[in-house]
Amino acid sequence: MALEKTWRWFGANDSVTLEDLKQMGIEGVVTALHSIPAGKVWPVEEIRKVKEEIEKHGMRWSVVESLPVSEGIKTHSPDYQRLIDNYRQSLCNLGECEIDAVCYNFMPVLDWARTNLHYVNDRGGESMLFDYPAFAAFDVYILKRPDAEKDYNEIILQKAKNIYSSLSEEQKEELACNIIVVTQAFINGAVDADAPDYKQQFLNYLDTYKNINKEKLREHLSLFLKDVIPTAEECGIHLCIHADDPPFPLLGLPRIASTIDDFLWIIDQYQSLSNGITFCTGSLSARKDNNITEMARKLASHIHFIHLRNTRTLEGLSFYESGHLSGNVDMFSVIKVLLEEQKRRKHQGRKDFRMPFRPDHGIRILGDFQRKANPGYPLYGRLKGLAEIDGMQKAIERM
Repeated sequence: MALEKTWRWFGANDSVTLEDLKQMGIEGVVTALHSIPAGKVWPVEEIRKVKEEIEKHGMRWSVVESLPVSEGIKTHSPDYQRLIDNYRQSLCNLGECEIDAVCYNFMPVLDWARTNLHYVNDRGGESMLFDYPAFAAFDVYILKRPDAEKDYNEIILQKAKNIYSSLSEEQKEELACNIIVVTQAFINGAVDADAPDYKQQFLNYLDTYKNINKEKLREHLSLFLKDVIPTAEECGIHLCIHADDPPFPLLGLPRIASTIDDFLWIIDQYQSLSNGITFCTGSLSARKDNNITEMARKLASHIHFIHLRNTRTLEGLSFYESGHLSGNVDMFSVIKVLLEEQKRRKHQGRKDFRMPFRPDHGIRILGDFQRKANPGYPLYGRLKGLAEIDGMQKAIERM
């Protein structure tokens, strides 16, 4: 037994082809209908087209990542009912096509945040960095979010001011564009990448959350789960929420999927295996008080999709992506817990024993510097991570 080897594929425009994935020993593909905006229904014929193309290459469409939850659902806007009806219909259409796992997140406005997309490690490889003072410089001095300075202490504000003063106008624009546009554009980002006033558009989205604190956002997630989980059950789909990235508040926005207490609360909102979790070791390990192995153990029965990567935390809330085996996460212990859960499911006769994982993100190495790829998704860096994780699984099995 081993966790199902999957790979995130961005469709026909991805520089990594399905033929490549087959050669690499990938068993399942993780993808989405990227051309369909959040809030619209995914048609059966479009789902089947992608599914058949994957199956033609001897693999299966293992996980949808993601069926995006539109901002109107997160804010419970007047358009909520239409958006929920469309989401449920998309789930039904995916179920009709026998796709059984759907990843989503409930992060307001930003799916994830990094300040440097070309952080060079001591070996010359490139990964991504989240520098908290640099993010504060963006928030307070470049974006100029109203009252942003209230979210930072004096030490961070002084560091942010120093960083802002050291940046050229071009570097300031690059920092803002990386955070608002570049990291979001390939995942149904909220802001129009071509908008000349993208910073103002971003501020407008943030403003829609001005009266939504953690308790209110939790209330909206609870309503969402109660509205969609029954449909997911009927359609044979496991919904799995992704952790916040990073797992602490930014931009005055609440976080509700960052800690063990958050996930236990989410599971408790609707008791069903269809109310599950995407267990992302990279996102969760950016928070120093998260014990990743213990989280895996406590949440194991509801984990339906796994992202494996590592981080190293720096001073304060800063961190960088450090590859797959090396970093804050005891990857050996985490994988051992997951393999034990897989055996338990097999013994119990559960159909969801495949437990798909993908090597999440990766360090740019070798030929990655000559290839076009979305931020965090190099070919060779992820393939290295896949080989490392696969080797560790085999070693654990032999033990």
